[in-house]
Amino acid sequence: MPKWKRPPIHTVPNPKGGWNNKREGDPTPISHHRTKENAVERGRQIAKQDQTEHIIHNKDGKISQRNSYGNDPYPPRG
Repeated sequence: MPKWKRPPIHTVPNPKGGWNNKREGDPTPISHHRTKENAVERGRQIAKQDQTEHIIHNKDGKISQRNSYGNDPYPPRG
């Protein structure tokens, strides 16, 4: 990973309720939302701004979706 690339953004459930967006490697949430839908929208905005990956988790913590908003070195064909 290039040094200039920002770490991915994770949309994760908050144990106390609601949803958080966190930068990978940083335990402090960037934002907190009452609904997953709102958290995903804000996480997408942050990932696009940072040109990085947005990783969305389910309530059980498993990854449900990944979206890349950076310059992928090997974009898929087609």
